[in-house]
Amino acid sequence: MAEAGWPREPLIAAAQGGDPVAIAALVSGSHPHVRRFARSLCASPEDAEDSAQEALIILYRNIGTLRASGALASWMFRIVRNLCLRQAARAWRGDDLARPGSVVSAEDDVMQRLEARRVAAAIAELPADQRRVLIMRDIQGYPGRVVADELGLSVPAMKSRLHRARATVRLLLDTSQGEPDA
Repeated sequence: MAEAGWPREPLIAAAQGGDPVAIAALVSGSHPHVRRFARSLCASPEDAEDSAQEALIILYRNIGTLRASGALASWMFRIVRNLCLRQAARAWRGDDLARPGSVVSAEDDVMQRLEARRVAAAIAELPADQRRVLIMRDIQGYPGRVVADELGLSVPAMKSRLHRARATVRLLLDTSQGEPDA
């Protein structure tokens, strides 16, 4: 079933004018689209939910500053993109360690890094065609159709390569389980 479109211009104009019912309807009608943007742009589902909620708060507070009612989608996309980038920058700098429950012991940190190295080494051992499919689909998160088109493959051929790549990585990780890391 197709998802309903963005709220229509009369509703946006009423919300810009300060009508509380229109603002509530606008935020509610924009919610699925904002969540979809956030899920496609943010690094994790948790970051996507946080960014979507924050974007809807910004919409609620600042709808009056939107100049053209037809620009709601692009305005919200920019807001979500900026919020996701900010979340990623915080995570990269380690600012997210201040969150409750996210404090990692030194031992756990070392173990996570070693595991990441093992996974990266396993992916590096894949044949180039399998590695490209795996990276595009599982790491970069591109949809299957996009990966297939980009690599000049049919969707079933792309799925077959992806399956072989995942199986090979799993096998490599299982066989290297007991080996000491260099």
